[in-house]
Amino acid sequence: MNTVLGRRSRILAATTATAGLLLVAGCSSDGGGGGASKTAAGGVELVKGGQLTVCTHLPYPPFQSVIDGREQGFDVSLVDLVAKNLGVKQKILDTPFENFKTGAFLNAEQCDLGAAGMTITEERKKNVDFSDPYFAATQAVLVDKKSGITSFAGLKGKKVGAQAQTTGEDYAKGKNLDPVSFESSDAVLNGLRTGQVEAVIIDYPVVQGWLKDKANADAFKVVDNLNTGEQYGFTVKKGNTKLLAAINKVITDAKADGTYKKLYEQWIGPYDEAAAAPSAS
Repeated sequence: MNTVLGRRSRILAATTATAGLLLVAGCSSDGGGGGASKTAAGGVELVKGGQLTVCTHLPYPPFQSVIDGREQGFDVSLVDLVAKNLGVKQKILDTPFENFKTGAFLNAEQCDLGAAGMTITEERKKNVDFSDPYFAATQAVLVDKKSGITSFAGLKGKKVGAQAQTTGEDYAKGKNLDPVSFESSDAVLNGLRTGQVEAVIIDYPVVQGWLKDKANADAFKVVDNLNTGEQYGFTVKKGNTKLLAAINKVITDAKADGTYKKLYEQWIGPYDEAAAAPSAS
């Protein structure tokens, strides 16, 4: 995932972000685990018995968002497979994106796993352990059709939006742009709709989802696709080797037995083997 205000608010300190975890009801088991064992299949230790507690940052379709009152998406479906193999249910917490970069929610044992369309970077590896990559992403340049912008090169001097704390924001800054940062992907799109910005840089799968809506497709268009070499991974607390092995096994097995392809087509679109089979990090 990449970096825009909407998605990862900088002004939230890690401690504040952790304290402000919001429990989201949805695709998960009820209750707090009660007297259930905190040791799941394979000897994986969980922060709460009977559930795999997963931190995410909503919304970020098609990877995770609330649909019909419950969390759904590509990431959610893959992590459901991990939970099933551990013999528990997935329980989702909606958290500020800053936590994903620092690993604060994992270190504080608020969550077992982080799943937020998160790009694997060397900087982030200092704070968390990443799973094998499960998705290769590119950045899209989406513009208002009335803007006259025809490529990334045309963004100079224009108002450009990005999601805070994401790689999209980082990319824009690295190219000497001064992006307007938004709190979430929804806020990024709203900024484009309301004319706060003339273009946005954000993960292409997110843009694909937006353009399925006719109103968006009529108003906006993709003028560039930036191959930044990004790969997504799930995160665990550093040293949590058993859970990491369980996640990696699910990724490998799902790709081998066709489950990954099925979920890809359900949530993202026509199967792209290049995006679906990134090299190991």
